[in-house]
Amino acid sequence: MSYQVLARKWRPRTFHELAGQAHVVRALTNALDQQRLHHAFLFTGTRGVGKTTIARIFAKSLNCETGVSSTPCGQCSACQEIDAGRFVDLIEVDAASRTKVEDTRELLENVQYAPSRGRFKVYLIDEVHMLSTHSFNALLKTLEEPPPHVKFLLATTDPQKLPVTILSRCLQFSLKRLPTALIAQYLNRVLEVEGIPHEELAVQNIARAGDGSMRDALSLLDQAIAFGSGRVELVAVSEMLGSIDRRRVVALLEALAASDAPAVLRQVAELDELSPDYAAVLAELLVLLQRVALAQVLPDTAAEDDRTDPDDVLRLAGVLAAEDVQLFYQIALLGRRDLPLMPDLRGGFEMVLLRMLCFRPATSEAPVSAPAPSRPATLPTPVVSSPAVASIPRSVSSPPASIPAQPESEWSVLIERLGLTGIAKQVALHCALVEREDNRFRLMLEPNHAQMLSDSVKERIRMALEQHLASPVTLQFQTGKVTAVTPARQQAEHQAERRQTAAEHIIQDPHIQAMQEMFDARIATIHPLDETDE
Repeated sequence: MSYQVLARKWRPRTFHELAGQAHVVRALTNALDQQRLHHAFLFTGTRGVGKTTIARIFAKSLNCETGVSSTPCGQCSACQEIDAGRFVDLIEVDAASRTKVEDTRELLENVQYAPSRGRFKVYLIDEVHMLSTHSFNALLKTLEEPPPHVKFLLATTDPQKLPVTILSRCLQFSLKRLPTALIAQYLNRVLEVEGIPHEELAVQNIARAGDGSMRDALSLLDQAIAFGSGRVELVAVSEMLGSIDRRRVVALLEALAASDAPAVLRQVAELDELSPDYAAVLAELLVLLQRVALAQVLPDTAAEDDRTDPDDVLRLAGVLAAEDVQLFYQIALLGRRDLPLMPDLRGGFEMVLLRMLCFRPATSEAPVSAPAPSRPATLPTPVVSSPAVASIPRSVSSPPASIPAQPESEWSVLIERLGLTGIAKQVALHCALVEREDNRFRLMLEPNHAQMLSDSVKERIRMALEQHLASPVTLQFQTGKVTAVTPARQQAEHQAERRQTAAEHIIQDPHIQAMQEMFDARIATIHPLDETDE
């Protein structure tokens, strides 16, 4: 016996077997059970979501020998012939291959004749948008005044191409893309019934690759079974799909969050050994950034996505500033669009990541490590335009001596001497020193950064303190409302004061005022010099 592919073997035979599309099923079952039947139905939606399957079930419901109902018996000769594709009164037409008006007229010549076997003569026209204008005109006349024994079932992936005259004469049903979770559930059931060993993560990867199409997912499942010699395993499926381990994407974003350029390039080198699809890697990075952005607004949503570890999402949400996430997302989005234009895909991918580091706001807590360029001691002339907005370069600022120094807390001074980096430093910056007795420290951490606090982070901070103090340290963390000013908040306030002072200095500068009057310009942005740039 010849092998039957899963997409055909597991095609639903009744409305109850359908996965998803509950809104369409409900409308059709009510129409059938109440005998309120329109003469023309239009099913729209992307490929593989069930348009022709629903149409065949509907045709079976109309012609079942037990009577018109939403539950055809599936045993009578009409049901079995429709399932086998040989029912004489179900005329299936592929409009993509019969676009000429002559084909349509020939098809419609027999509309007036009564059905040979069934109760209704059903015309199922797939990809109906491919018909020519003359073919639509020929079909329109029949749709306006159809015989009572004829039903038209039209299916299309592009309803915008249908004339409004056709649309207005049909009941329209828009089929939705199927959720990944629903596809995965269906695939698991297929594998269990077929007795094929499988791994859950592998099935989820196939469901995601189906991109909302059950037929595509079943075709990929067939391919995975053959690729894995009768087993569906994560390693084989990842190799077949060309996907990468999402932990690599997490590690890449962690390196970006720490502004660690060497670590970013090391991650790219390791990825390159796997010969990845760099556009797909950027797509995974976009998905992760979207989850991080969502978790920053609603932390509880981190556990709703099965593609990424919630702990990773929450940790990154605490490390990255919201504006950095948005910037990285925009750069990755544009980079994915432009990647095919790059002469070298790896080089193009690296440039996208380096762009994230270079254009990260100067106020970010983890600036890119690079030697400070030399600056002139005098105030340079700003660039202005008239009448457009004038943008003042970063070098335009008040002299450093004019910015008042803010007193540093004991904990702030201590953090700068510990040499902490990455997540450990971020945790320390968002803590306040509640109590210190000799080498016993009690810290209070802000609640919105509690997700970053892990055992490894605690140990890194404790070891740094021990190394600095040259003696054993006892470290206790608590999470709650921080009344004292944390180092992170102190830095933000200090930066705000520097900006305000710089702005006042620029506004009062007679040279700036003269240029504003002369060129009708205005100041767009002001950035004070960082201490490292002085």
